[in-house]
This record gives sequence, structure tokens and C-alpha cells, in this order.
Amino acid sequence: MIRTAVLGCGRIGRMHAANIAAHPRARLAMLHDLDAAAAKAVAGELGVPTGSAEDAFGADIDAVLVATATETHADFIERAVAAGKPVLCEKPIDLNPRRVARCAEAIAGTTVPVQIGFNRRFDPGHRAARDALRAGEIGALQQIVVTSRDPAMPPRAYYAAAGGLMRDMTIHDFDLARFMLGAEPVEIFAMAGRQTDPELMAELDDHDSAMILMRTADGVQCHINNARCAVYGYDQRVELLGDAGMLVSDNRKPHELRSYTAARSEAAAPYEFFFGERYGEAFRAQLDAFFDSIETGAPVQASFEDGQRALILAEAAYRSLREGQMLRVEDAAP
Repeated sequence: MIRTAVLGCGRIGRMHAANIAAHPRARLAMLHDLDAAAAKAVAGELGVPTGSAEDAFGADIDAVLVATATETHADFIERAVAAGKPVLCEKPIDLNPRRVARCAEAIAGTTVPVQIGFNRRFDPGHRAARDALRAGEIGALQQIVVTSRDPAMPPRAYYAAAGGLMRDMTIHDFDLARFMLGAEPVEIFAMAGRQTDPELMAELDDHDSAMILMRTADGVQCHINNARCAVYGYDQRVELLGDAGMLVSDNRKPHELRSYTAARSEAAAPYEFFFGERYGEAFRAQLDAFFDSIETGAPVQASFEDGQRALILAEAAYRSLREGQMLRVEDAAP
């Protein structure tokens, strides 16, 4: 059993802790949060002890999952690697690419598994689409469309720590696009809007919607579209177009019943409400892959470099947004 510590007991930390507690190859060994009451509440639900951050890197712990505030991620990754503890860290590694670069230098050459929490790579539908693409089912890839829309605006306090739409939300889509493309985008163009709550977004200098266009060196086109508020639910789709066909990884619903009445046709259940429900299987598969890396030495499937490259694309998108033009990624990145 892989004795695993979870740092951070917010919404996503609670979910990770519950998944680890239920995992057949792991034991949830301890929880930590700066908010001691939050840590004790989750620990009480799951029947595990709480401890300090230092305890997570002690001899009684085999692996660490980091779900704390973003500004602590790079530091905890460095501490985990220094202690020889495999680490699964939520995205982003940091909001500052220079801090990420320093972290990369600090852990360079390590054999300790470092996995970043890009869970969408592990979604069964998304992965099946990528596997079918690699198997040649649609011929040569020409276009990718990634749709990612939240069901509702997050609370105001969330924005203070999120770091902006591109670094917080779109970063998942940058990673998913790279995962599907199998190549690095070399050009990028971004536009963003303040459509759902213009006053709040202007006050916080943030955006609640965006569209990003990217292109690889061999001409494959990628379109990412985001919205913070889609009133019909959590909208998560990927479309791959090739010269011999198309692949679609679609939204998920609790069930597939459709009803037909005098008032409406093909009425169906709403989409799964948010990321915990929609990507529940993906989060569990992400843990499986992490524990596989620990037990077998297999490379992690969402690496530190993947986290760094996704952030570089986010920064390049912001520069394109400021300058209002398509840019070469290598020129736009800090």
C-alpha cells in the first residue's frame, strides 16, 4: 500500500483524499491544510490523522499529493523531490514562468516521479479519441476543436488566486490540445471577453470568455473556446478532423434516456454538473497512472515539462491578447 499524504483540503483536495482512501493500492496516511478546521473536517470524514506539511515528507510517507494554493506548488514539488517522495501536484505549477523554470532547475535529473494534475488526459472518451487518431482511423490530422465551458461563474474570492482565465481554466485545454496534437503549437492568436459579468471582470482585470487559435509547424489547426458560464451545464467536448474522417469525445450525462412529448423532442438529462462529476473517472485513472509510475518506474503521463509548456502557451496567449495579433510562441513566451 502506497502511504500517501494530501496537502490541501479545499474542494479538489477533499476529492483527491476520498479517491486515495478508496484506492486498492494506496492508503491515505495524513492530511494537511493551513486551515486546521478544514483539515480536521476531512480527516474526520475519512478516518485519518492530520499533520504538518513537514510530516508529509517524513519516513512514514511514500507519496505526496499537492492540492494547496498555487503559490505553494513549486515549493512543495521541490521539497518532495528533495525528500525522495513521488509527487502529484495540481496545476498550474506556478503562475510565474520564471518560478517554474527555477523549479525545473531544482529538480533536474531526478528519478523521483513528478506528475502534474492534467486529469483530462485520462478521460476515457478523450483518450479513446487520441488512441483512434494515433491508430490512423481518421487519416492525417487537420483540425482540433476543444470546447470547455463552466456551468456558472466561480465566487469572487476564487478569482483573486486563480491567476487569470488562461492560466487557470484554459491551461487544461492547452495541455489537452498538446496531448491530442502530439506536436508543439508554434503560432498562437487569442481573444477574450467580459460578457457574463463585465463590471467584475474589468475590476479584476480578468475575462470570462476566450477563443484561442493555434497552429503547429506542419499546419494542423487548433481552436480552443472557453466560457465561465454556460447556462445549460458543464460543456466539455473535443473534435478531431482528419482527411479520412472525424472523431468526437462528447459530453457526459448521468444517463442516456431521451423523452419525446408534445412539448419537446429528444429531451435529455442535463450534463454532469461540474468537474468532479464529469471527470470522476479521469481523476481516478490519473491516480492509477501515478501509482503505476511509483510501482513500476514507468514515466509519468503528465510530466513537469507538460505543466511548464502549458503555462508557456498561456503566457503567449496573454501577449497575443495584449498585442491583438497572431504571434510565434517562441517569440511571445517570457
